[in-house]
Amino acid sequence: MSAAKQKSDVDDPLLQVAEQIRIPRNTHSPLWAVFRRVGMAVALVVFIALVVLSGRDGYIDVTGDTIGLLDAMYYASVTVTTTGYGDITAVSQGARLATIILITPARILFLILVVGTTVEVLTEQSRQLLAAKRWRRSVQDHIVICGYGATGHSAAADLIARGIDPGDILAVDTDEASLADANDAGIVTLHGDASKRAVLHSAAIDRAKAVIVAPNRDDTAVLITLTAREINPSIHIVAAGKEQENLHLLRQGGADEVIDATAAVGRMLGLGTQSPGAVQVVDDMLDAGTGLELVQVAPSTTDGKPTVPDGATLLAVVRDEVRLRPDQLADLTVRSDDRLIVLREG
Repeated sequence: MSAAKQKSDVDDPLLQVAEQIRIPRNTHSPLWAVFRRVGMAVALVVFIALVVLSGRDGYIDVTGDTIGLLDAMYYASVTVTTTGYGDITAVSQGARLATIILITPARILFLILVVGTTVEVLTEQSRQLLAAKRWRRSVQDHIVICGYGATGHSAAADLIARGIDPGDILAVDTDEASLADANDAGIVTLHGDASKRAVLHSAAIDRAKAVIVAPNRDDTAVLITLTAREINPSIHIVAAGKEQENLHLLRQGGADEVIDATAAVGRMLGLGTQSPGAVQVVDDMLDAGTGLELVQVAPSTTDGKPTVPDGATLLAVVRDEVRLRPDQLADLTVRSDDRLIVLREG
């Protein structure tokens, strides 16, 4: 293989994604799988023993004794394991027919169960590779979460509560334990450093709808934001920063929304000191699907005119990327291209 071909394989995002992306699957514990296989194997042995016992007159034992339950179990065990000592033999036509029709398929199934665990281990990696490649080819308008720590985990939970399919979320992190938690929640995961261009390519960020930037460090967040914006100029980027002095860097780097994580917590603490009940209301508004819900919606249409949806309290209007208070609108006239920030019951 030429050096150019080797370099092409290394740089191929499809090969990289196949090695790193994990598609969530409904799996049981290894102990459960072992007990299930053992149970099925024992059931096959018992089945063969019952077949032999029901046709005992068609079998002979070298000892000359009548075939009993213990003899039938013995015959079944040496048969399914292909040991076949030959001390108990089918001699009648009926017994031989039963061996062909019932016992032989059961023996084959037993062998499949015995080697099933080994085969499953050998094929699991190939299955994951194929699933990752299928995901990479078909994924579109997904949401990428860069950093699945406490912040990223909460963001994913909120997205799911707001109706986003977990399969449409991709979590990128370097921590295996965090990614395992994401997989358990049905989220697709990618092991890697989200600040690296190759990893974001593997995350198909060029076809993503939005990216949430929530690493543990502000400098990493800035680098992720810059790289994501360069790869996909139209993607919606929401980034969290911990230090005030770094927030403008995130905005300059291309973040559409910048969340001041430290200040947000500080404001809640201050509000809780002076107005404890208000904290519960704010927390309720931020918790999707329960009680009050703060959401962005499109205007409804009444008599051919755009209006605020029924049952919603208008808090603000985003028009041409500028936030307007309701009292700033002439006679509360709503345009069809406005984005309404409303409060409604979840």
